[in-house]
Amino acid sequence: MPNLPSPSACESVVAVAHPAEERPAEPTVSVVIACYTEARWAGITAAVRSALEQDRRPLEVVVAVDHAPALLDRVRRAFPEVRVVPNTTSRGASGTRNAGARAARGDVVAFLDDDTRAARTWLTNLVRGLEETPGAVGVGGRVEADWPGGVVPRWFPPEFLWVVGASYEGMPTGRSEVRNVWSESMAVWREDFARVGGFRDGFGKLGAASSPEDTEFCIRAAAVTGRSWLYVPEAEIVHDVPAARASWSYFVRRCHSEGRGKAAMAALDQGSALGEERGHVLGAIPRGVWRDLRRFLRGDGWGLARAATAGVGLLAAASGYAVGRTGAVRAGA
Repeated sequence: MPNLPSPSACESVVAVAHPAEERPAEPTVSVVIACYTEARWAGITAAVRSALEQDRRPLEVVVAVDHAPALLDRVRRAFPEVRVVPNTTSRGASGTRNAGARAARGDVVAFLDDDTRAARTWLTNLVRGLEETPGAVGVGGRVEADWPGGVVPRWFPPEFLWVVGASYEGMPTGRSEVRNVWSESMAVWREDFARVGGFRDGFGKLGAASSPEDTEFCIRAAAVTGRSWLYVPEAEIVHDVPAARASWSYFVRRCHSEGRGKAAMAALDQGSALGEERGHVLGAIPRGVWRDLRRFLRGDGWGLARAATAGVGLLAAASGYAVGRTGAVRAGA
C-alpha cells in the first residue's frame, strides 16, 4: 500500500466529510495562490488580481507564502483585501498549498499558481463542472501558454506543451473524466481535500527540483473517495513562459526532470498509475512525429526539427526515469 500522508495534515480544514448528495446548493469558493519569491512579484500581482476580478466572486482569496517573511509582508501591504498566511511546515509547493487550504473557509478550494492568470469566467466554469458532476472529487481547466513575444518556438512539438505547464496536443478537447488535473488550475471540495490529507508534504516542487505532486494527489484522492476527476476545458487560465523556459536546453532538462519525478511517484507504489504516460508516448507523440515529418516533406523545414525534438524529449524523459528508479532502488536497499 502507498505510504499515504495522515489526514491530520489538513484536519483544521474540516472535521468530517459529507456525502456528495449533501453538497451545498450554492457552494462558496476560496481561491488559494501559493508563492515563494519576490522575483515573481509581477506574476503574483497578476494572479491575485485575476482571482479578485472573477465573474463569480470568490468568498476569499488566500495567498500562502513559503518561508519568505519579506514577501509575506509585501503581499499584506499590497493586497489588504486578501488573506495572507505563511507556510510553517516543510518548504515547497505542497506544504504551501496545504497551508492555504487549512486557512480556507469556502466549500470549494480552487488553486492558482503565482505565474498564472485566470480568465474572468474561470471560476464560474470550474465550479459549474463540479456542481454538474456529483461523481467528481474535483475538476481542472485548460492552460494556455503565454510565450515570450506571443510566439511559439517553431521547433517546439505541441505534444510536449506540458514541459511549460500548458495543455498539450493529445488532451481531451471537451469535458472528460481524467486521471489527474494540474494544481495550477484545480478546484476540489474542501472536505475531500481534508479527508485525503492534502498534497503529500515534502513531495513536489521545491526550487529547481520538481515532482508531480498534483498527479500524485489526484490519484490518491480518487482512490480514497472512489470518485474521479473532470477536465473542464472551458475553464481557462494563462501560464507565463519566461524566456529562460523557451529554450531548447530547458526543454531537455525539463523532460529529464519529469522522468525522474514520475519515477519518484512510481516508488510510492503508484507505478501502475502511469498508464496515461504510456498512452501518450505510444499514441499522441508518434502521431505528432509523423505529422511533422509529412509537413517537412511538403516543404515545412521546421517539421523535421519538431520531430527530432520530440525524439530527444522522449529520450531525456526515459533517462530521467531510469536515473530516478535507480535512486529509488538504492534508497530502498
